[in-house]
Amino acid sequence: MTTIQRQIHTLLRTTAAAAALSLAPFAGSAWASQAQPGQGVKVTVLKSSLAEESFQTLIVIKALQQLGYDVPPYKEVEYPLAHMAVASGDATLMANHWNPHHSEFYKAAGGDAKLSRKGVYSAGAAQGYMIDKKTADEYGITHIDQLKDPKLAKLFDMNGDGRADLVGPNAGWGGEAVVEHHLDTYGLRQTVNYTQGNYPALISETLARYESGKPVLFYAWTPHWLSNVLKTGKDVVWLQVPYSAMPGVQAGTDTKLPNGRNYGFPLNNEYIVANKEWVAKNPAAGKLFEVMEIPLADISAQNRLIHQGEKSAADIERHADAWIRAHQKTFDGWLEQARAAANTGS
Repeated sequence: MTTIQRQIHTLLRTTAAAAALSLAPFAGSAWASQAQPGQGVKVTVLKSSLAEESFQTLIVIKALQQLGYDVPPYKEVEYPLAHMAVASGDATLMANHWNPHHSEFYKAAGGDAKLSRKGVYSAGAAQGYMIDKKTADEYGITHIDQLKDPKLAKLFDMNGDGRADLVGPNAGWGGEAVVEHHLDTYGLRQTVNYTQGNYPALISETLARYESGKPVLFYAWTPHWLSNVLKTGKDVVWLQVPYSAMPGVQAGTDTKLPNGRNYGFPLNNEYIVANKEWVAKNPAAGKLFEVMEIPLADISAQNRLIHQGEKSAADIERHADAWIRAHQKTFDGWLEQARAAANTGS
């Protein structure tokens, strides 16, 4: 049994014991069933392999457990398969669906006919291409298509081939299709190399390169620990694209942001996506997924703790517990709304 399994099992036993004591005078009563509408119902939670998405997943798990649901430790499955598994009923939910970033996966899994996606879990996530501010200022680089100039592209050459090396998202994340489309659409294939592999390792190398005073070019998103280390406008800057250009189901999407800038990607919202049929049978959980919300800044702050070495399962569980304690009134409010939905059936 892993550390996190032991911890979650301990938490479940503790929760169950506390519930038994508090409900003893009301055993068998309607009040008890209202307090834990999920009692006896098993939930299978999926998440990606990104450690940075564990925190918000654990908070969902802990809320479900408070409602009485039986929630074993989450399973790590990459996004395309996770969407399929939730849609088919092989799994119950994932708490890290990004819309429209994962719109292709959502559609392929059956879309609204198979999946429930209500309420924004975390809003307004940005993504795009960044370079260090020193190089941007020195050479007047503001747009990604300026790297069609071989002299500018060579500034970001890491392997000696004369082309810029763009550290980008992993295969299966969704963003890789956009990067590939941009390289073609903006005419960057001859001067920019898409460096893809283990993004966490590559971005750590990128940070080390930045700290040594060398130019860096990379794909980034929020919430992520990097945004708390390399400050936008001080250490790094976003590059704009010449015009909006999205592939697949997002074709025709205007990626210009409210501030008038265009980073090539639309703002994304994080959702808890669950099996639609299961949600219909579990209105308490459905309402919970709809009302839960965590600020992006809180996720980024927790992600920085991971980067600083607090990355064990025990560490991340402690972070989740600390967030809940600091927002206890909000957390309890989610549970109250979920229990009310169980009573009304909607």
